[in-house]
Amino acid sequence: MSTSEETIIRESATRRRSEPFSKKVIDLLSSVRLGVVLLCILVVLSMIGMLIVQQNVNGFDAYFASLTPAERYVYARLGFFDIYHSWYFNFLLLFLSLNIVLASLERFPSAWSYIVKPKLTATKEWLLSRKYNSRASADIGDVSEVAETVSKVLKEHGFSSRTSATTMMSYATDADGNRDYDRMEKEDAIVVFGQRGKWNRLGAYIVHVSLLTLFLGHFVALQTGFDADVRMVPGDASDQIQMIRFDLDKKEKFNVQLPFTITCTDIEQKLIDPRGSISVTNTLDWRTQIRIDDPEYGVTTADVSMNNPFSYRGFRFFQAEASRIGYARSIVLDIESQEGGGTESYRIPRLGSVTTDAGMVIEYDEFLPDFVFGPDGRPDTRSGDYNNPVAVLSVTPKGGERTRVFAFEGGRADNLPVGAPKVGYKWKLAEYEKSPFFHVLSIKYDPYSGAFIAWYFGGFGLMFALSFVFFFSHRRIWAYIRKDKDGKAELVLGGDTNRNHGAFEQKFERVAEEIRNGINKGPDPGR
Repeated sequence: MSTSEETIIRESATRRRSEPFSKKVIDLLSSVRLGVVLLCILVVLSMIGMLIVQQNVNGFDAYFASLTPAERYVYARLGFFDIYHSWYFNFLLLFLSLNIVLASLERFPSAWSYIVKPKLTATKEWLLSRKYNSRASADIGDVSEVAETVSKVLKEHGFSSRTSATTMMSYATDADGNRDYDRMEKEDAIVVFGQRGKWNRLGAYIVHVSLLTLFLGHFVALQTGFDADVRMVPGDASDQIQMIRFDLDKKEKFNVQLPFTITCTDIEQKLIDPRGSISVTNTLDWRTQIRIDDPEYGVTTADVSMNNPFSYRGFRFFQAEASRIGYARSIVLDIESQEGGGTESYRIPRLGSVTTDAGMVIEYDEFLPDFVFGPDGRPDTRSGDYNNPVAVLSVTPKGGERTRVFAFEGGRADNLPVGAPKVGYKWKLAEYEKSPFFHVLSIKYDPYSGAFIAWYFGGFGLMFALSFVFFFSHRRIWAYIRKDKDGKAELVLGGDTNRNHGAFEQKFERVAEEIRNGINKGPDPGR
């Protein structure tokens, strides 16, 4: 190691030792390496939250019961059942945000200088030291004409160009190639500077702002809102939703009061094949119709489907799950009079009723997809599949008493007492529209639109910023032009880019070739 190198190392070490402790702490907090480590830890914790079912999520009961006592204890102590509300997750968000802010404040001035104070001039030696450089000469001696040609070519390739006149010092060299400072001459030259994509220098800071927005929106949504799943059965109404909290093996339930009442008025499942099952593979969409009775804003009716969530006063309703127990959204009855009066058909919606021409009221009470008598002798369903469907009705003849009636599909139970004619009619279930017994809606309360800010401004902003950073670059080209001793114009080109070097190298070679052709140069003397 040379004496000069040893001196530089000693000076650098002395300078590091002399730095105040606060400066070292700030340098650590603003380091990019620390930010990458924190971001990786945050990703790992988020993955844990995805792999381990969180409390207040539908199906958590079954998941919690499936764990071993040791797993329950460890997961609960580490806060894995509610990781997004844990103290260490929020602390990590705060710590990473601080790192991003400090890193941005430290590095932003240098990035901003590329935009407000671009490097307009350059020496020949500096340009030849660039990774991308080229030399040329012209038969003409008018350097202004050469500069105009260079500027024109740069503009054709999308570069904004600026021309500057400069005076440089020219040094003679001895036999060993060392500068002879006793023989210095002033040298007049023109430098043409072109650049494109200068705003790409700020791409990293757009990423930082997007991340901070994402963190802020996430934090606000978690601190001020909640998530809950609510079972929607047509006809049911409630002004409360039930939340669940787990503390090890203790399950605590508590109600959250809503400022309005929710009533489920209808559920529908659009099937690919109406004759098939109500499984997910045979489903196009789920639709839940709800009515909101709000003392302050009146009555609102809304449909919630898979791709159409509904927002109301900070509450967002999403489709979460559908029951596997089959039901019928509507039924078609064929009733045949025992007195030879013919057959009549009536369509009745779920929870609905119809009045016949004879004044008989038929109410649709219940639907059993796989009829069977239970152990207690009461009608029940063996499974959720449509193996032996029956509609349970309440029939009130005009001036008569209310009677319970069972309408089987296709008259399958004609030989059973429950399928025998009632109130003077033979009852058959002609058609039925398949739908689940209930839907589960996920309700997310976000009064300050934290999730909206996080996903729409932070999430989409982050995707745009990353695309802007990686698919674009800041490209710069300088052209140093002077008149040599032979009266010809000498041209030295140099280029630089902050990323996408392969594409820039091809661009630089095309620009250099067009400039050489534009100034009518012969063979290239070499790079």
